[in-house]
Amino acid sequence: MSKKIVTLSVISVFSAIILLWLFYPPIINVSDEVSSSDEEIEKGKYLVTAGGCISCHRGQTELTSETLAGGLGIETEFGTFYAPNITPDTSTGIGSWKAEDFIRALKHGRQPSGGFYYPSFPYRAYSKLSDEDVLSMAAYLMSQEPVSMQIPDPGTPIWLARWMIAGWNKLADLSEPFNEIYDDAQLNRGAYLARNLGHCGECHTPRNGLGIPDYSREFAGAELGDEIIEPIDADSLKEWTANNFDIFLLLGLKPDGEFVGGDMNEVIEHNTSKLTDEDRDALAAFFTRYNSAGG
Repeated sequence: MSKKIVTLSVISVFSAIILLWLFYPPIINVSDEVSSSDEEIEKGKYLVTAGGCISCHRGQTELTSETLAGGLGIETEFGTFYAPNITPDTSTGIGSWKAEDFIRALKHGRQPSGGFYYPSFPYRAYSKLSDEDVLSMAAYLMSQEPVSMQIPDPGTPIWLARWMIAGWNKLADLSEPFNEIYDDAQLNRGAYLARNLGHCGECHTPRNGLGIPDYSREFAGAELGDEIIEPIDADSLKEWTANNFDIFLLLGLKPDGEFVGGDMNEVIEHNTSKLTDEDRDALAAFFTRYNSAGG
């Protein structure tokens, strides 16, 4: 066998390994059925609310504003991304999804077809959700009235294709820290809400030139399109108490007596104000007791 053939064979094998590493689909082991029990639907309703889904996916027309029909345009330096329809409409929404499709989407950023979602969808944060929570959310979403609403395709530069997200995900994996486990159950719950379900860092953590979060400056504030997102890290919260933060999550009132504005007002109205007292306390503990201690 010639040296050239050997070299080509080695390159081919190496390339195949790399492609497999990049594109191999996640292995999902769940049942094919999404629960329709009242208990799971009620639990899922709370998780969808706590997860902030309504803030992005709320319908953008008068007829769809009280639904999760989507359509909100999210402006980024990589283009405009539109929140999809997550009502159980079989043509324009998620009506044909199975349980494994919800796990695949929320925790792995993959479409039912196997394609990639752009990371404007916060699957990087949702990746640490429990399967049980994801399936409860699925139960609630599939219990809603279907709405037919076709959402525009993302307005991305010609060079940005979905398959490129395979490599982006691997780079993001390298920069993402391990989820720390604390000795305090309240801190663990607060971290889960802040970093994962509530995905606060998706807006409040700055990103590098590739759009990957800079975890060394977690919650240090960022820019989203033309909007400046305020920091909620240790330095910015050093004068806040847990009670201050709890009131902020409930009413949007800051310690200086000013009310929050912009998109955060929507988050307060539709999401954090509807949390249980225990979950608001957990978030307040995480941001003012752990995060402000330099964690």
